[in-house]
Amino acid sequence: MFVLDKEGNVLIDPIARPGPYKPPKLSECSPLFMAAYELRGAGAVMHSHSLNAVMATLLDPSATEFTVTNLEMIKGIAGHGYYDNCIVPIIENTARECELTDRLRQAIKSYPKSQAVLVRRHGVYVWGNTWIQAKTQAECYDYLFESAIKLRSLGIDASKPSAHAPAAVANDLFTAHCPLHNSCPITVDAERPSKRHKGGAQGAPQAVVLDIEGTLAPISFVYDVMFPYAKKKLQSYLEKNWDTAELRSEVQQLQAEAKLDSALVGAKEVVSSDTATAISGIVKFVGELMRQDKKLTILKTLQGHIWQEGFATGELTADLFHDVQPAMAAWVSQGLKTYIYSSGSRQAQKNLFGYTSMGDLRGLLSGFFDTSSGAKVDPSSYDNIALSLGVDKPSQITFATDSILEAEAAATAGWQVALTVRPGNKPLPAQHSFRVIHSMQELVEPF
Repeated sequence: MFVLDKEGNVLIDPIARPGPYKPPKLSECSPLFMAAYELRGAGAVMHSHSLNAVMATLLDPSATEFTVTNLEMIKGIAGHGYYDNCIVPIIENTARECELTDRLRQAIKSYPKSQAVLVRRHGVYVWGNTWIQAKTQAECYDYLFESAIKLRSLGIDASKPSAHAPAAVANDLFTAHCPLHNSCPITVDAERPSKRHKGGAQGAPQAVVLDIEGTLAPISFVYDVMFPYAKKKLQSYLEKNWDTAELRSEVQQLQAEAKLDSALVGAKEVVSSDTATAISGIVKFVGELMRQDKKLTILKTLQGHIWQEGFATGELTADLFHDVQPAMAAWVSQGLKTYIYSSGSRQAQKNLFGYTSMGDLRGLLSGFFDTSSGAKVDPSSYDNIALSLGVDKPSQITFATDSILEAEAAATAGWQVALTVRPGNKPLPAQHSFRVIHSMQELVEPF
């Protein structure tokens, strides 16, 4: 056996057998194994040329990810549950395995929840804390690869949630106590019949659109975790990416905003031609925009980039109310599509729902909308979104928000609206005409 140090240098060579046997040769995979040891703290790494792994990379020859959901064996993958999207990155093969190192390292960094990396037309690398866990992870992944291949032969896409599961399956999640937090009581009316939201009964929605802050996530998570994280990481993000075309475009947009609001802290420095001065000004200017909770698209885009790194590295995990995932899973089982409309950028929304305390919830969502569709207090924004949802009339859309102004705008556009009351939310006005809910499980009811 070869023994290597953490830099990959050979400390001990195996004893060679006498001729005619060839002396042992260090595997070209060793830099790839070392990547998992270094970046994930793995205790064991396995490499397989499994036919199931190879075929899984060819289900979509252009895909950069393999995804499955709603399969029991997903629960065998560390950090995953039945309703999660189990995602494995796919990298392209090279003539020699040692040339895969950079691609594999990047995939490991970009997919912190995955315990494996697929190599197209080649095989898979899988790791675990011990050789036993690495073996069980490899067996679970191989089962999932094979399941996806066989389901495809039946015309079933394993990456999509089942639209035909009985409502009772989803209702199993509504246990006497939240399965993730024993102190979180959840009650269910076990006798309530399931509803198929196909637009039959008057008032039954065909689509649900949800706000995030104060509706799906505590306001405190946004203001006490997300905003401070963005503020803390802003300067290092600017310094690291200053010369990239993407950031330069965003800086130009911030400079335009600074000229319009020149009285704000840092505004005059933002437009400086000196890099250090401009970066210092942007940090002050953006900090003030966040303090005032400005709903500027460029601000949300910049925050989204910073949060993306935080979620990818595991520094951030989205804190959602405990009724959110069970409700979304129930809606999927009923054939009801769910969308997000938030002032945060679409990329930020995808990252947030991809890294929650309840797992990856993106498979339960059908799309994301941000302020590029229009301001959330403008009725025309809801008109624009309705056109994208394919409903026959706007009243077939149900919207949940904690904001009375957003509720009024959506109602003006003809949507059905419910106001959410959550811990930490501002009190609602004494006089309003909207239905009030305290849980997502109350949302999909006849109006």
